[in-house]
Amino acid sequence: MSTSAKPDDDLVFDIPLTLALEVGRASLTIRELLKLAVGSVVELDRPAGEPLDIRVNGRLISRGEVVAINDRYGVRFTDVVEQTGQDSLG
Repeated sequence: MSTSAKPDDDLVFDIPLTLALEVGRASLTIRELLKLAVGSVVELDRPAGEPLDIRVNGRLISRGEVVAINDRYGVRFTDVVEQTGQDSLG
C-alpha cells in the first residue's frame, strides 16, 4: 500500500477558465460612449499588426495572432509572457 496520495487531477483539470483575447484598449467618456452608433470607429491604443494579448481569468499569459480555420477564427500563441508574481491586468 502506498502512503503518498496523488491528488485527483480531474478536480483541477475540470476547473473552468475564461480565455480572453485583447486587441487593444480605448478610454472614453460617457458622452463619447453615448455618441457611438452603427459604423462608429473607436481608435485603440495598439498599432495594427501587433500581437493580441491572451488573458486567462484577467491575467496576461501570452501573446498571439488571429488565424482563420475553415469558417471560424482562432488564435496562434506566439509568445509566452513571463509571470512576475504581480497581476498583469493593465
